[in-house]
Amino acid sequence: MRSFDILLSESVQRHGHLCAGQIIGVRMAMLGCRLVGIDEPKSDQYRKKMIVYVEIDRCATDAIESVTGCRLGKRTLKFKDFGINAATFVNIETANAFRIISTERSRDLVKKYAPDETSHYHQQMKGYRLMPDRELFDVQRVNVVLPEHDMPGPPGKHTECSRCGQMVRDNKEVVVNGKPLCKICGSEGYFKIIDVVQL
Repeated sequence: MRSFDILLSESVQRHGHLCAGQIIGVRMAMLGCRLVGIDEPKSDQYRKKMIVYVEIDRCATDAIESVTGCRLGKRTLKFKDFGINAATFVNIETANAFRIISTERSRDLVKKYAPDETSHYHQQMKGYRLMPDRELFDVQRVNVVLPEHDMPGPPGKHTECSRCGQMVRDNKEVVVNGKPLCKICGSEGYFKIIDVVQL
C-alpha cells in the first residue's frame, strides 16, 4: 500500500480540503485493507473484491472511498445511515470482515500527541496522524452476510412497482398486500410530488 502521506494528498484533492475527518478516514481505510488482506485495493487484482459499508455521510467517507476505490456506482461502497463514524471492510473472496470505529476517547488523546499545539483543531490534525491505531480506533471482527443481489455486477432482478410503474432493481422492492412496490410508494419516500413537469 502506498504511504499515508500520498493517500492523504489524493484524498484531500478529491474531497476539496484537509480536515481531521480526512486523516481519520485515510487511516481507517489503510487499517481496514490491511486487516482483510488487501494491499492495493485499486489494483486490477482486487477491483470488486472488497465491499466497504460506511455508517456516516461525513468527511471520513470521502477518504475511505479515495483510498479503497470502492464506489456506490460500482456497488462496492454501501451506505448505512447510522450517524456513526465507522466502516466495515469485507474481503469478498475470504469473507474476512472487520468493523472499525473512530473512538471518542481519541478527541481527548490528541493533547498527548500534540501538546505544543494551542488550538483543538491543530491538536486533532497532528494528533490523529501520530496516535497508534489502538487509540484512534476500536476494531471488531464481524460476519457480514452478502446477499447475491447486493454484489457488484449487473442487476440480477427487475421488478415493476405495481403502483407507479417504476422499475426497481436488485431486490429493493417491498411487498404490500401481495403486490410489489418501490420503497417510495411503500411509504419510505423522502419527497412528496408537487407536480409533473412536461418537457
